[in-house]
Amino acid sequence: MAVSFDLFGTLVDVDRPADPAAAVAAALRDRDVAVPDDWGEAYREVHIDAPAGAEVPLPAHVSAALQSRGVDAPGNAPRRAVVSAFDPAVETREGAVEAVAAARERGPVAICSNCAVPELVGRTLVRSDLGRGDFDTIVTSVACGWRKPDAHIFETVARQLECDVADLVHVGDDPRTDGGIEDAGGRFVDVGEVPLSALPAELGWSG
Repeated sequence: MAVSFDLFGTLVDVDRPADPAAAVAAALRDRDVAVPDDWGEAYREVHIDAPAGAEVPLPAHVSAALQSRGVDAPGNAPRRAVVSAFDPAVETREGAVEAVAAARERGPVAICSNCAVPELVGRTLVRSDLGRGDFDTIVTSVACGWRKPDAHIFETVARQLECDVADLVHVGDDPRTDGGIEDAGGRFVDVGEVPLSALPAELGWSG
């Protein structure tokens, strides 16, 4: 059995900026970027025409938002600002380590995460009680280009785990996004209904 886990809200909790636009603006100013007066509005606008279900990397969005106001950010300042603004404090959720270990005993295991911020998933794992070595593959929306619930991201996970999507169980906390695995042909386990500690019993691994 192949299993993929959502990361944020499922395996770990992180502190998110209360005002992402303000956090990014502060990080841009730290890098000598002239932040426009109406930055909050520019940040909320759509600047990149992406297909339905596609992920727009946040640094690309920030760069386009600045350009829409006539600001050219030097070098890779938008990327560095975004990474800094979303640098997280991390708490591993109860039962996460044990659930991943139990899944690894039954087959390949992945992370499948919606995340528009480069490096965030890696930084999060480093600060958690889990590590990259606990997973056979890590698929993020910023890397593969598609966000859950789009089927493409689940198909990417299945391909990297060398299984059919129909044989993939995805464990997550958001039926609106993680539940997209069901439309792709796989199975969704909602940790809001089945806590991580109960996952082995739910999937028939106990006894």
